Order: sequence, then C-alpha cells, then structure tokens
Amino acid sequence: MNWARLPLPRRATGRGLWHGLAIRVMRHPVLVLVPVVALLLLMVLPFFQIRIANGDVGMLPPNAETRRGYDQLQTFPGQGQTFFSVVVHYASGGPLTSDRVGELYDLAQRIKRVPGVAGVESLVSYDGSLTRADYQTLLTQPASAQPARVQAIVHGTTGARIAVLSVVTKHGQESDAARSIVRSLRAITPPAGSSMLVAAFSIDFTDFILARIPLAVAYVMVVTYLVLFLLTGSVVLPLKAVIMNILSIGASFGALVWIFQQGHLSSLLNFTAAPLDPSVPVLLFCIVFGLSMDYEVLLISRIQEEYRRTRDTTQAVADGLERSGRLITGAAAIMVAVFLAFGLADVVLIKSIGLGLAIAVALDATLVRALIVPAVMRLLGRANWWAPRRLARLHRRISMDEPLAA
Repeated sequence: MNWARLPLPRRATGRGLWHGLAIRVMRHPVLVLVPVVALLLLMVLPFFQIRIANGDVGMLPPNAETRRGYDQLQTFPGQGQTFFSVVVHYASGGPLTSDRVGELYDLAQRIKRVPGVAGVESLVSYDGSLTRADYQTLLTQPASAQPARVQAIVHGTTGARIAVLSVVTKHGQESDAARSIVRSLRAITPPAGSSMLVAAFSIDFTDFILARIPLAVAYVMVVTYLVLFLLTGSVVLPLKAVIMNILSIGASFGALVWIFQQGHLSSLLNFTAAPLDPSVPVLLFCIVFGLSMDYEVLLISRIQEEYRRTRDTTQAVADGLERSGRLITGAAAIMVAVFLAFGLADVVLIKSIGLGLAIAVALDATLVRALIVPAVMRLLGRANWWAPRRLARLHRRISMDEPLAA
C-alpha cells in the first residue's frame, strides 16, 4: 500500500515544539507557574463582583426594533414600574367582612411604609380620600349596591377566600432595592386567621438556581475526580485536574463579568451592560468542565503511558505533551472558532455563552495544558502517581486504564 510513499524526512521523537516547550517549562517550573497562575487569578477578580438576574428586553442590541420601541415606551408616565403581588389567604370564609376589610386596610398602610414602595393597588387603597371606616362600609354592601368601579375592583382582586394587593415600586425587578422590599413584605405579620404569600417570580427563580449551583458544582467535581482516579490510579492527579479546571473556568467567568456586566466592550460588541443571566454560569461551568476534562484525559493518558514505560516523570511529561499537544491545540482552535461565531449573535445571552466558552477553551488549551500542567507535574515528581495502598489495590481491581503494550 505504501509503494508510492515519498521518502520525506521524519522528525525524530523528542525534538518537536511541544517537547521543547515542556522541557523549558520544567527547567524552571516555579518561574513559569507563579506568573501564569497570577495572571489567571487576576482574571478571576471581577468574578467576585458578579450579579445574576433574569434577562429582559435589554438583552437585545440597542438598535433592534423591539428594543427601540421598548425604550420609547419607557418615556411615558407609569412605565418602568415593578409589581409584586401580595396574596392573603383565609383558612375559612371570605375577605369581605367588616373586620377583614379593616385588617386589609391596615395591611395596605403597613406596606406603603416599606422603604422603596411607591404605592399599593388593591380594593382597600384605590381611593386615597376614603378612610378605613369608608372601605368597611362600602365593601360589605351587597354587590348590587356598589358602584360599577368598585364591583370591577372587587372582582379582579378577591376570590372565595383570598385577597390580592399589588405592591408598586420604581426599582428594577431584581435590583437590591427590590429584593429588600420583598424581604420586608415577607416579614410582615399577616391578618388574623390568614396566611400571606408574596409573589416575586423573577427573584425566586434566580435564587432557586443560585441555591442549587453549589450542589451541581460539587457533583460534577466529585464524579470527575472518581473517573480520573479510575483512569490514573492516583489521588493527586485528579485533584490537580479539578483545581486547574476551576482556575481556568474562574478566569473565563471573570472575563464575562468584565465584558458583559461591567460593559467594557459594550460599544464594540453592541450590547447594553447588565447582570448575567442565571443560565450562563450553570451552562458555562458544565460545558467547560467537560471539555477541559477531555483535554486532561488525552494529555494525562499519554503522559501515564510514557511514565509506565520509562518511570521518568520529566521525560513522560515532555513526550506526552509532544504526542498530544497538536491534537489538543487543533481541537481547541476549532472550538474557539465555532464559539466565537456565537459571539457575533445579537442576543446577549448567546453572545455571552459563546465568548465565555471561547475564552475558557483558549485559556485551558494554552496556559493551563501547555504551561501549568508541566510545571506542576515537574514540582510534584513521583507524588503525581501516589495513592494510599488500599486505594491502589482497589484501582488494580477496577481500573479503566489499558495494559502497557509490550
């Protein structure tokens, strides 16, 4: 099959670009490791100022027709308001008794005194000229005796055993001030014989996701650690891999905050700076962690093969990086190009995910795999492959690695 193969010169093993880079890094591992880690930590810093909020029409570019129409509507009176619904539920009976109407009136007055509340829209506050006694008299009359306006308000704000009050504020729906208002509303004691619920879907949705992110992160890291242990038989290499991934992901998150939340490239990328959507960090972490582990498995598998053959960590790292470096870099370059295409999207959600993935993959395939991994493995030496005796015996029984070729 190879009779027509041209006798081109072949490069000798151990003289490639990646082999030379690994050798130079491992000659001075500390001098390489410290500045590279410092750079990544510097990129992580903006992440500590991250703000999470559900996206709105502001996710569209400023020149989009829908966005322009929305911005123009905000100039009209009554726009730019946020509403929170307070639902009072009675265990028995309806809200339209004299005592309960009076208690609802008192509740509306307490809500109005909450800092940041602009007003309360309800059956006991629609007319500022009416007193507590006026509302009690008016709302306990038969429906046929009530004015048409009152009948409409009662129909829209009460049920068989509930009454609804709409709390109005001029603060954004997920701003710190709005969150403070919701906390204050939920701290108010409900009227006697009732329970009270405050509907703040956007805030609750974001908090629901954020509360479960630590569990998702812990699950991903634990599963990754176990799989890498089964592959390598070491308790050190999986820990190193997890830490390196967290470092590269943290740097990409910091870049996202710097770009999209703080708005440093807003004019160039044509978007309005805003908090990150809650789906962005979750999706980005899971996808990037998986991609990073792909590169880690490719690199560590090759390094382990060389180490089992030579028992020399330095040579194994250099040969392993030489044999897998081009593959990792090529795959990363393709994915970076694809993810950058998402960065050209008009919707900020897609743009932020695309750029975040591109930054994370680029950092992982260059600074982390080409510089940090060789430096750290050189410093650890034989400790890279260490495991307690019991775990080592367990690994020999259930390991996922392949037998060394003869």
